[in-house]
This record gives sequence, structure tokens and C-alpha cells, in this order.
Amino acid sequence: METLTSGGRRMRLGATALCLALLLAGTLWGADDDFPFGPFRMYATSNPPNEPAPDTRVEGVDRTGRVIELDQSATGIRRAEIEGQQSRYTTDPTLLRQVADAYAERHPDAPPLAEVRIVIRWHGIHDGRPTGRRTDQTVVSWEVR
Repeated sequence: METLTSGGRRMRLGATALCLALLLAGTLWGADDDFPFGPFRMYATSNPPNEPAPDTRVEGVDRTGRVIELDQSATGIRRAEIEGQQSRYTTDPTLLRQVADAYAERHPDAPPLAEVRIVIRWHGIHDGRPTGRRTDQTVVSWEVR
């Protein structure tokens, strides 16, 4: 086994110092987009023990009136992408056309969608435990024309 040269040691120390500096800067001033050198806040927080927990989903209603869950397997669009863009969908519901188009592309023989909506299911929590109660809140809806 060869020993590390002094130049090699300096390179490793420099790389280590740079990584530590980026990690410190990301921790103090970074955001989720700076991961792995910034905090990944998604896992750093929790809901209060007596407040409902949200569960966001996308639903479609086809022309027959059947409600279809428009999850990743149905559309190819991940739930995180929908949640991350939720304010955009709320501001401009016509953007939900992308979800309807993705569903139609994957399911050409299915009845066409009449409506696409983002629904938050609020699960009741008391003392950090589920109560079994839940309510649904439609935050945005778009009718297919």
C-alpha cells in the first residue's frame, strides 16, 4: 500500500474543508433546493399533535360520473409535483389540463374526464394518534370542456 503524498493530503483536506463550508452555509442560509448541502425541511418538521394531518390527492371524474384517483400510475405525474405546484393550480385551474391529458394518453380507451380536482383529505389527530375521522376539502377544480 502506498502512502499518501503531502500534495494528496492537502487536496483531501481542501476538499473536506470545502464540503464542510458548503454544509455550514447551506444549513444557515440554504433551502430544500440546495440539498444535500442545504436542509431538507420536509423531514425536519411535524404536525402539531392535535391538528389534522393533510393527505393531498388528485381526482378525476369521467363522463360516466365515476371518480378516478389520478395518481402516478394513472398519469405519470408524481404527487410531490402536484403538491409543489399547488398554488399555481389554485391560481390557474386550467393547468390541471396537463393532468387530464396525461391520463388520456395513458388510458386511450377509458371514458374521457369531465373534471379534475385537487383534494386534501384531513385526517383527525388527537394526542398524536389518528381519530378515524376525516374530511375532504377540494382546493381546486377544473371542468374539461
